Amino acid sequence: MVDRQSNQSGEDSLIARYFRPIATDPGAFNLDDDAAALKPDGDDIVVTTDAIVEGVHFLADDPPDTVARKALRVNLSDLAAKGAVPAGFVLTLALRSADDGWLTPFATAVGEDARHYGCPLLGGDTVSTPGPLMISVTAFGRVPPGKMVHRSGAKPGDRVLVTGTIGDAALGLAVLGGGKVHAALSNGSARDLLIGRYRVPQPRVALAAIVRAHASAAMDVSDGLAGDLTKLCGASGVSAVIDLEKVPLSDAARDLVSRGIVGIETLIAGGDDYEILCTVAEDRVDAFVQAAQRAGVATSSIGTIFAGSAAPKFLNEQGGEIVLKRRSYSHF
Repeated sequence: MVDRQSNQSGEDSLIARYFRPIATDPGAFNLDDDAAALKPDGDDIVVTTDAIVEGVHFLADDPPDTVARKALRVNLSDLAAKGAVPAGFVLTLALRSADDGWLTPFATAVGEDARHYGCPLLGGDTVSTPGPLMISVTAFGRVPPGKMVHRSGAKPGDRVLVTGTIGDAALGLAVLGGGKVHAALSNGSARDLLIGRYRVPQPRVALAAIVRAHASAAMDVSDGLAGDLTKLCGASGVSAVIDLEKVPLSDAARDLVSRGIVGIETLIAGGDDYEILCTVAEDRVDAFVQAAQRAGVATSSIGTIFAGSAAPKFLNEQGGEIVLKRRSYSHF
């Protein structure tokens, strides 16, 4: 986001009006330069990037403030799972038009989240597109040297833990679709909860140091618990057995499953949870859970890591294996 001309172009005016006021970090240089500066301060810099696209990751009529928060928070979720504290981000917007009614709440929400999570806007770009809106964020985080938590550290005997509840975002999207899930929910507050989980993720930034201190491997749940666990196990060269009865569900999700409206596969293969999935050595589980509780985040132990290269198994309450038709959301 650079003002390169003395006579401002439409893009420059857009940047000056909506984003310069919220880019207050000194390293952003008032969005007047070709790049930003991020001081490492002796830490390793962790970099992650995610784009969200209209019609794929958010709906055309989603409120612009929720779109803004989702765009930043999905990246903060990645940082938290790596044990990294937010340091800043750059933002790219592909817009059909410079619509004040959309850009004002969008920029306001970006600024609020940037302040709340201590992740300042450092720069970016704006482009015009005839196609769907696209918002891309590249976020930077800090970890002590060599302390980033990878997917590849899980060991046989580790416990598998997950934060929050699983499947709510997939159900929220189903509610917005107006099908059987929407029809089955007469409780308006339950609908609102599920829609909120889809539109506005809750990145577990408060757990970054706790993950770093206790987890042997970690990633965030973005494409579905089953598929993301499969990725983690593949990177670590191990397998896992998961007790589906221990997978944490919200009251709304549990009700829908109990009535046969959705199956458990819908919940564990659905995307957009943005919870932390991690493995923790048995003798460190209590410390992890207690530290997370003090940080205000619920965690659940849902299974165990085993030696082997087979895909993780998911067992029902009778101990029988559930054969999944799909494990995760896939773009392709």
